[in-house]
Amino acid sequence: QVQLVGSGGGSVQAGGSLKLSCAASGSIFGINAVAWYRRAPGKQRELVAGITSGGTTNYADSVKGRFTISRDNAKNTVYLQMDSLKPEDTAVYYCNVNLTSGIAWRDYWGQGTQVTVSS
Repeated sequence: QVQLVGSGGGSVQAGGSLKLSCAASGSIFGINAVAWYRRAPGKQRELVAGITSGGTTNYADSVKGRFTISRDNAKNTVYLQMDSLKPEDTAVYYCNVNLTSGIAWRDYWGQGTQVTVSS
């Protein structure tokens, strides 16, 4: 059984910062790529940032230079540091982790954490 537990969301004024965390626990033999997605009201889910097992990162154009994704492999945890937040960053943020419990690789999703940015 694998669980992803996200934390760190909340409400902040424009220009502020938040840091999201997503910790994987359970029977984990290896973690591949991890990513953060978000879904704003009335919009489709979009990829915010991703990081490979080797540390290569990619970001949506809308967050480049403001968000930083990182991972702590020893803690099976992925982070998203969000700076210079804008009202359009308001969304529910989900972590996505590709991992294996020893049989096959598959994607797991966190429960989602709300981020609200006020102007």
